[in-house]
Amino acid sequence: MSYVEVPGAKVPIRMWTDPRSVEDAAMRQLQNVATLPWIKGLAVMPDVHYGKGATVGSVIAMQGAVCPAAVGVDIGCGMSAVRTSLTANDLPGDLSRLRSKIEQAIPVGRGMHEDPVGPGGFHGMGTAGWDDFWGRFEGVAEAVKFREGRAVKQMGTLGAGNHFVEFCIDMSDSVWLMLHSDSRNIGKELADHHMGVAQHLAHNQGLVDRDLAVFIADTPQMAAYRNDLFWAQEYAKYNRAIMMALFKDVVRKEFKKAKPTFEQEISCHHNYVSEERYEGMDLLVTRKGAIRAGSGDYGIIPGSMGTGSYIVKGLGNEASFNSASHGAGRRMSRGAAKRRFSTQDLEEQTRGVECRKDSGVVDEIPGAYKPIEQVIDQQRDLVQVVAKLKQVVCVKG
Repeated sequence: MSYVEVPGAKVPIRMWTDPRSVEDAAMRQLQNVATLPWIKGLAVMPDVHYGKGATVGSVIAMQGAVCPAAVGVDIGCGMSAVRTSLTANDLPGDLSRLRSKIEQAIPVGRGMHEDPVGPGGFHGMGTAGWDDFWGRFEGVAEAVKFREGRAVKQMGTLGAGNHFVEFCIDMSDSVWLMLHSDSRNIGKELADHHMGVAQHLAHNQGLVDRDLAVFIADTPQMAAYRNDLFWAQEYAKYNRAIMMALFKDVVRKEFKKAKPTFEQEISCHHNYVSEERYEGMDLLVTRKGAIRAGSGDYGIIPGSMGTGSYIVKGLGNEASFNSASHGAGRRMSRGAAKRRFSTQDLEEQTRGVECRKDSGVVDEIPGAYKPIEQVIDQQRDLVQVVAKLKQVVCVKG
C-alpha cells in the first residue's frame, strides 16, 4: 500500500497499486473525492480505472453522507459462483451445445423472460421474503414505478457489457459455475433518478465536481435514496440467485448420468453501499468496483473472458475498509479497444474458450483488461487465494 497526499484533502488516498500507473482522469477523480467535506477514508484497489461520476475500484467511507455516483448505475452489480461435483472429464468435446442451452435458459442483452420467473419454481430455492421484496417496490421513486412490468420480466436475466455466465475448471479439474450481473435496467433508472436529485441540492452547488453530489443524513432525500438503493441491491442479489438456479437446471439436464451436485454458492456485490463501523465511527462505505474482504469473507475476482478468475478469502485489512478488487479492471476504454483490436485478435485471445468471437464483443477482449495475476499479486495483504479458475464456456450479453 502507498499513500498519496492531496493538497486541501481531508484524507490521504490509500492505494494498492503504483500511483504512477493510474490514468490521469482517474487520479483527478480520486483527488476530488478526497476533498469532500464528509469523507473519512478513501482506499483504491489495484483494478482502479476511470469511471462515470466516480472512479471504478474505489472504496469511499463517509460519515453522515453518501454519494450516489460512488455506487454508480450498476447498483448491486456482483458475482456468484458454485463448485459442482462434475470434473473436466465430464465435459463434452464440443462445448457449443452447452453455450446454446445457457443462452436459451438465461436471456442476455436487452432480453427478458416472457413470463416472470421467481424462486418458487426451482429446486432448493426458498420463497421467504419474495412477496415482501416486491411489496416494497411500492415505496420506490414515483418517477421509476412505471418500469415495474419490465423489472419483473428482467428478473433472472444477464444484461450486456461485461456481464457473463461461465463454465470454469479449477486447478484440481473441478467444474464451477460462475456469473456476473446487476440490478438490470430498474437499478440504472433508480440510480439516474437519484443522481439527478442530488445534483440540484443546495449543499452540493460548490463542489469541485457536480458528479460527486451527496445526500446528507436525516434528510428526506437521503431516506428516499437509501430505500431505493437497498431495494435495488436486493433485486441484484435475487437476480443472480435466479440465474444460478436456471444455470443449475441446464447442468442437471445436460449431465443427467453424472447426477451433479452443487456446493454452497458464493455471492458478493461489488457496486453497493454498506453500513460499517471503523475507528469508533459509524460510516457509510461505498464500494464501486470492490468487494467486501472481511476476515473469512469469500469473494470472487474475475479476469477477462479469456484469462480466468480467482476465488478468494478476505484477510480483514481495515486499512482498505475490509475490501479487495472486483476484477482485473479495464486498462483501456471500450471505444479504444474497438479501435485497437479486431475479431481476429479476439479469436486468438480467447482460443480454447467457447464464446462469442464477433465484433459485438471486441470491447471485452482480454487485451482491454489489466493482467489478473498482477492485480491479485498487488493485494496479497487483502485476500488469500482459495482457487484459480479458467473458463471453458463464456456467455456474453
